[in-house]
Amino acid sequence: MGAPATAAKAGLGGYFASAPQLTVTPKRIIAEGDLVAVHSHYVNYPGDRGTAILDLFRVRNGKIVEHWDIIQNVPETSANGNGMF
Repeated sequence: MGAPATAAKAGLGGYFASAPQLTVTPKRIIAEGDLVAVHSHYVNYPGDRGTAILDLFRVRNGKIVEHWDIIQNVPETSANGNGMF
């Protein structure tokens, strides 16, 4: 396992331990070439609006070699009238 995958597993393990009611719902998965984007809705506990997370992965030979993420709290309202999900 590469360093980015090891770091991702360690980070997620701590996150799951701190939020035992966490649900993660993937909304979109897009891949092209060696890049994969996963847009998910993380909800820490029932009733939480949650967080939108976009994980970007570079994959080579079936292994994650790079990882970036973008994290944004889900707003109560949207300026354009469309929800985040």
